[in-house]
Amino acid sequence: MNEVVCVGTAKEMGIAQGAALSTNIYDALEAVGNLEAFRLMKPSYIPFPVFRRIAEYRAARFLNAAFRSTPLDAADRLQGISEGAKIPYSKLAICSLLEVALSDLDPLVTAGPNGLQAGCSAVAVTGNASSTGHPIIAHNFDYLPVVQPYYFVRRSRPKGKLRSVEFAVSPLAGAIDGVNEAGLAITCNYAYVTDPISPAPSITMLIAEALACVRTVDEAYQFFANRKRAGGGLLMLSDEHGTIASFELSNTQIQKIAPLPGREITHHTNRIRGSKIASVELEDQAHYKKNAPRALRGTRVHQSADMRSVDLQCRLDEKSVFDLETLHTVMSDHGDGPSQDSVCMHSNYWNTTACVQLQSKERKLRASFSNACNAKFQEFDC
Repeated sequence: MNEVVCVGTAKEMGIAQGAALSTNIYDALEAVGNLEAFRLMKPSYIPFPVFRRIAEYRAARFLNAAFRSTPLDAADRLQGISEGAKIPYSKLAICSLLEVALSDLDPLVTAGPNGLQAGCSAVAVTGNASSTGHPIIAHNFDYLPVVQPYYFVRRSRPKGKLRSVEFAVSPLAGAIDGVNEAGLAITCNYAYVTDPISPAPSITMLIAEALACVRTVDEAYQFFANRKRAGGGLLMLSDEHGTIASFELSNTQIQKIAPLPGREITHHTNRIRGSKIASVELEDQAHYKKNAPRALRGTRVHQSADMRSVDLQCRLDEKSVFDLETLHTVMSDHGDGPSQDSVCMHSNYWNTTACVQLQSKERKLRASFSNACNAKFQEFDC
């Protein structure tokens, strides 16, 4: 498992990441070019090399506009990654905004999901539902196995800000999951939303920024509510005070979902539960169409998320107290058998490619870049 320590200004941290992972980043860019979902975005009349150059130009333009609208350390960090890895900024921009900016490339993409978005399941426990009384978050990150070699653990030491340890992807300035020295923990699932995209930072960029400057769940809500963003996501959060919550984000909306009264446990997959965001969620009966990879065509987009949510609820109802091991067992569940619809996802397209556990009070991240059922966790602290 690659581990990189990034210290100093945002740009210095980016240079450290780029230099340490330069070969890995180059390989990641090659892998992006071979993704079926990416190639399906190409109009038939444009040669692929030309399409890719156009895509890189538009992604970089989108990203530059995003940072003008919402200044973030991610702008300098991404420039640093480019310098450290000796890879053009525009090529990194494609990776940074693969799930959001590419909707600006081809009208077909806006007609429905393109297969770049995937699954993910998350559970948070605290108080009486936790064996220690302290918060624990368990997260399965479901994505394309081809991306798995580019995962790494980043120890961020930003100058004058909060330290954190994060699960990230080598070409990206953002973080998928992480916990900081104040005890704030955040994980990210995808959400399928339909409100208009405008130039703004990705959610993973905002997560990295939040980990550098935010201490509590309540502060995190204000942080995300007050910043523009591009893309849909469901964030699971906890803090050292024992608070847990889920944030549902779209391009224009945000809603906080707290555990039910009397409950100190919550979970989500990729479905919106809040009434405020439901109006911009992709319709319930939407199916993957011709702009999606062949393995997905004809499948109801929300099928996996719905089935995983039901299975998670069943497993969580079987116990009242959870520790790291019992949560791992829950996240390894195969329901009626390993499939695209099981919590531990196995399919001929998506799989659970990483599983992460975050402990706010202990300031620890445990990770395994594997299916949950095969996980051998490594532990990292801030």
